[in-house]
Amino acid sequence: MFRTALITGASSGLGQGLAAHFAKQGVKVFGCARRTASMPDGVTPVELDVADADATMRTIRRIDDECGGLDLVVANAGSGPPTPGNAVDWSALNMMIEVNVRGAAATLVAISDRMAERKRGHLAGVSSLAGTRGMPRYAGYSASKAFLNSFLEGLRIDLAPHGVHVTTIRPSYVRTPGTAKNKFKMPLILELDDAVARMAGAIERGDSEIAFPWPSAATMSMVKMLPNALWDFTARKFGPKSADDGH
Repeated sequence: MFRTALITGASSGLGQGLAAHFAKQGVKVFGCARRTASMPDGVTPVELDVADADATMRTIRRIDDECGGLDLVVANAGSGPPTPGNAVDWSALNMMIEVNVRGAAATLVAISDRMAERKRGHLAGVSSLAGTRGMPRYAGYSASKAFLNSFLEGLRIDLAPHGVHVTTIRPSYVRTPGTAKNKFKMPLILELDDAVARMAGAIERGDSEIAFPWPSAATMSMVKMLPNALWDFTARKFGPKSADDGH
């Protein structure tokens, strides 16, 4: 069982659910977010904008010093506005890269060296099945999650000999405030509590990866092998059709 944990994006959605789950188990949880008013009971709020990667590094290392060592760090904070190729909002895309790529990477490596020295610890990152291929209208989001998938995999290989576990979490659609803005059909959408239970279980078991729900995960595994022409046709036919579909 973990003694301490730090979770980014802990003020809502999956991050909030994970923070509440571990806090109920007696873990000292540091919940990081830009707005901390909605932190779950028992979670220590930490005001942090992961878009500032340098501040993220400093903050997590400081907390690691003050709490006697973090056992679990979860890079959960994320952003996912649409980025249609014919109407890209550069400011939105740039911010997404800062949060989903630089912020996530900073969260994961802030104390990975310390965990390796201690010969214990667990890192987890909340990616997405959308990172399997470039998705229409969401090329930026797909790319950011593809980065996270590969980054976590490399960290897993590097850190395993040092006793540090790494878990990649790849959910499909989950009913959260973020997906509530979507105006397109979300097949097999999961309730928040269900998704949190699956994620927490994977972390607690020390799984290297979890992708869910399984029908969506299996479909994306097959999609990954499609020839480009067939994928392009399928994505155009069934993907979001307008630039303002929402995330």
